[in-house]
Amino acid sequence: MEDAAYRARAMDRTLDSFLRSFSAIAIEGAKGVGKTATARQRAATEFKLDEPEALAIVEADRARVLEAQPPVLVDEWQRHPPIWDAIRNADDRGAAPGSYLLTGSADPRDAPAHTGAGRIVRLRMRPLSLAERLDASPTVSLAALLDGDLPPLDGETDVDLERYTEEILRGGFPGLRRYEGPAHRAQITSYLDLIVEKDFPQLGQQVRNPEALRRWMAAYAAATSTTASFEKIRRATSSNEGDESARSTVIPYRDALRRLYVLDPVPAWRPAAGSLTELGDAEKHQLVDPALAARLVRATKGRLLDGASSGPSIPRDGTQLGALFESLVTLSVRVYAAAAEAAEREVRHLRTHRGDHEVDLIVEREDGDVLLIEVKLKAVPGDQDVAHLNWLAERLGDRAIDRVIVTTGRAAYRRPDGVAVVPAALLGP
Repeated sequence: MEDAAYRARAMDRTLDSFLRSFSAIAIEGAKGVGKTATARQRAATEFKLDEPEALAIVEADRARVLEAQPPVLVDEWQRHPPIWDAIRNADDRGAAPGSYLLTGSADPRDAPAHTGAGRIVRLRMRPLSLAERLDASPTVSLAALLDGDLPPLDGETDVDLERYTEEILRGGFPGLRRYEGPAHRAQITSYLDLIVEKDFPQLGQQVRNPEALRRWMAAYAAATSTTASFEKIRRATSSNEGDESARSTVIPYRDALRRLYVLDPVPAWRPAAGSLTELGDAEKHQLVDPALAARLVRATKGRLLDGASSGPSIPRDGTQLGALFESLVTLSVRVYAAAAEAAEREVRHLRTHRGDHEVDLIVEREDGDVLLIEVKLKAVPGDQDVAHLNWLAERLGDRAIDRVIVTTGRAAYRRPDGVAVVPAALLGP
């Protein structure tokens, strides 16, 4: 699933900085997002533990890894968890900066004896963001918005609603982007099948009913960009009364998919001070790439553009295309926030218990100040579309760095009320 030619990533600069400072860096994320290709650009020696011969060698003699020419790449390290502790111990013995790169597409059940905190630095890699996919250069920097100086906005794009829909369906897995039409759909379907047939067993998770797992994944995909309860998702696995997946079955499904980095929910945000009350705690559901969600519900370009929904029935505000567009923007913002050194775990959302106020994305700086982002599937936002941004900004005061609404429009500008209007294609790191 890797491109023949390396595609530059937003995280490259952060990774290179870490290599100059730390002896070991772990790059984590779902299969196919480009971890190995990125690590290979920097490695002198490679051990691919998803290959039986390489795994057998490392199991028999871990010293080969420690004594190889650095930087040493250990690909799919979770196939042999003891290598984590071996590399941590090498750091204790004074390994030079940039000695080891570990890539992993799952959290192993047999966790290392030591987390690696303070020794092995973790970096999360996600699929390609919009800025990493498109030929045009973005004109609005998330890092500049986070600086809080209310930068002037400019730039125009010819990316329209149809192109955004195509990008949702095409996805951000680098190695799959060369395929078109039925071949691309077959590749996405194969990716999902491998999760059920291969990745779950490798985690030690027995799948007694593969079709039930596929139905649950489709129901979760239908809940994209919502805070639907897991009970509603479970019940949506079947339209036949009594046929939905049992609770005791779906909880292990959910946990395993998180360990595989396939589920990528957005946690709820709560301010450090108690200035806001009645805030919900529910996560907003997201898969690691909206292309997976679209394929699971069998969405097509035509149906999405017509405003139709596919797959299990899950209540949502707006159209399925709007939910998938928000998922694409969420993926991109997380990538840009990590590159801007705004910890990706702090990209969150806000929704009150009654649902009368919500803000799609909140990017928190290390000092606790926040950038507020709303996502709308429209070209020209109106006053109602920015009402929640303004409501929250009024309550946060100086803690609100800026207000941004990401759209499908053509030009970036500021509204008279100061809200930044940014087409998704113009937003970048």
